[in-house]
Amino acid sequence: MEEKLRKIKAFAFDVDGVLTDGGLLADLNGEFYRVFDAKDGMALRMASMQGYGLCIITGGRSQSITRRFIASGIKEEDIYLGSRDKMEQFTDYCTRHSLAPEEVMYFGDDLPDIPVMAACGCGACPCDAVDEVLAMADLITNKPGGKGCVREAVSSVMKLQGKWNLNTEDYKKKF
Repeated sequence: MEEKLRKIKAFAFDVDGVLTDGGLLADLNGEFYRVFDAKDGMALRMASMQGYGLCIITGGRSQSITRRFIASGIKEEDIYLGSRDKMEQFTDYCTRHSLAPEEVMYFGDDLPDIPVMAACGCGACPCDAVDEVLAMADLITNKPGGKGCVREAVSSVMKLQGKWNLNTEDYKKKF
């Protein structure tokens, strides 16, 4: 496992069930609302500041997803909304950024995530992912989706690679 984690140069994530607990609130107009963990957001910012690539691949379609993750250091062109075949977006992301699939950790929790988890360098999931994902994941966090699981996985990679440190001056400039 350590060998796989040392190769990681980028992180790609599903949203619902990973960066949220999977719960959705809907208003009368059909707009969905999600709750995100601030610690997960900080891990994304830390990864961004250390030069890791970041990508979102989600079936969700709300522009609030885009706004949330731009604020966390993810480039708008690396946020894929409305995905129905996540391998297409994963391949596009890797190609555009000259990344080999084994250089990317993909974090998912449900059936649409399985093909990408099988193709990437390290397939990660929260401890409350569906059974099929748990069975094939390389890394299963101790924390459930939306409750710091992304922070747990990202920080473990960055710590292993000696990059888990916060430069407050850089942080102030970028965020």
